[in-house]
Amino acid sequence: MRIDGTGRSGKVNQRGDARRTSGSGPAFTLGGSEEASRATSSAPTGPVTGMDALLALQSVEDPLFARRKSVKRGESILEALEEMKADLLAGRINEGQLNKLMAALQQAKIKADPQLDALIEDIELRARVELAKLGRFPAL
Repeated sequence: MRIDGTGRSGKVNQRGDARRTSGSGPAFTLGGSEEASRATSSAPTGPVTGMDALLALQSVEDPLFARRKSVKRGESILEALEEMKADLLAGRINEGQLNKLMAALQQAKIKADPQLDALIEDIELRARVELAKLGRFPAL
């Protein structure tokens, strides 16, 4: 299917109207033809563009997406805690791991599910306690 033009409507065929009338004048007239001509001279509204549709879709929040992102954040904090535990058992403290844990704690929180949010808060509390033991206090 090929679409030509930019959504402008074509003119009405005048020959069809001539066949319908009996020759004694127009079959149908509107009073106040100036108002009618002004109304038809307005610019047609265009269809929603692709960009507008994408922006509208992005503004709609998907609860599954929020849940996945929250779970991923909790898992990254738990992984950082595991790596920190391994470093402590080896007798060393890796500054990179501490910074990674602090960065994970400072990521934006996403509210997904009350039970999941409570679990993530417990994980965050444990991470903050471990960082406080080492003299690190990430911003709330």
